[in-house]
Amino acid sequence: MKRQTPTAPVLRRCTKAAVSILLLTCLALVSRASPADPEEGQPDPIWIKVWESAQSRADIARLIDAINPRRMSDQLFYLAKDPLPFRKLNYTLPGHTKSTLHEADDYLAGRLESWGYLVQREAVPVQAYRRDTTKPLQHQYSQPMPEDPWYTAYNLYAERKGRSRANEIVLVLAHKDSQSWVDSPGANDNAIGTVGVLELACVLAEHPSERTIRFLFCNEEHTPWTSVTAAQNAKARRDHIVAVFNLDSIGAKSAAETAAGRKANITAYTEPAGERLAGLMSAVNARFALGLEQRAVKRPSPGDDDGSFVRAGFGAAVVNIGSWPYSDPNYHVAGDVPERCDVPNAAMTVRATLAAILTLDQAH
Repeated sequence: MKRQTPTAPVLRRCTKAAVSILLLTCLALVSRASPADPEEGQPDPIWIKVWESAQSRADIARLIDAINPRRMSDQLFYLAKDPLPFRKLNYTLPGHTKSTLHEADDYLAGRLESWGYLVQREAVPVQAYRRDTTKPLQHQYSQPMPEDPWYTAYNLYAERKGRSRANEIVLVLAHKDSQSWVDSPGANDNAIGTVGVLELACVLAEHPSERTIRFLFCNEEHTPWTSVTAAQNAKARRDHIVAVFNLDSIGAKSAAETAAGRKANITAYTEPAGERLAGLMSAVNARFALGLEQRAVKRPSPGDDDGSFVRAGFGAAVVNIGSWPYSDPNYHVAGDVPERCDVPNAAMTVRATLAAILTLDQAH
């Protein structure tokens, strides 16, 4: 988990008059463009227009209220305790024929299909990481050797087709696997994000969206990350992805912050288009009084599964995460159990993500 480009020098051969005309033209263009740009820290007028509609506000409020922390908790414990202690390709429960990750895939697909989604699987060859015990405990993953076993991991897709702008896609994703090099339940990393995306799919199953809303469950704790394949295939198809929301370790933070009852979400972005989404997360948190300690941070470079999409050219991508720098003391260790997840905090982040998705869906 965790320059400004100098402007080109004015051509020396330009006359002073030509330069003056050029500057005046540029200033005129800027003055015409400026009123359309939201002031720093202020909600975009396009979003405000959505919220001015009583029907839009009512729809967003109704769907926010449908987020069910108890359902999220039940699914969390299923994926990170009983019956699945892990979600990795190199561990199969005694007497079972499928790896725990493939069993998790079946569970997720079953839930999605029960809500009326068609689930598609995208096969990606991967390896498990090796473990290097000479490294710090939380960072003992090590690259596999070519002779190590290869497995087939799957990206799972489900989507709600848009009515009027179906070619415009809002993508919501989470990595569903647990750590392949250590026996960790991976509850905060990232069963909690997985059930967050699952909850969004549940609540939006019958919602008549204008844009297509696509859900992706990928894998990040094996190598290579399967989100890279997903992003590159989206690029090859020329998908028009207008926003990417990655839910990773939502609600996860330090033990002291958890004990103090803090409910935090950090939205990290890489590109200016992502910064706009981070601003939307802050705006919906305030507009709908969701109660999160919400802030935005800029990444120095693309990272996590949202970074796979940034590198593929989809700059409007963010990750929602519980702390920054990431401060869960049980990161990548056996103590990352579901009992330590702050499900109420995670549900608040899911509500904020949902409000952002619905606002984008109505924005023109």
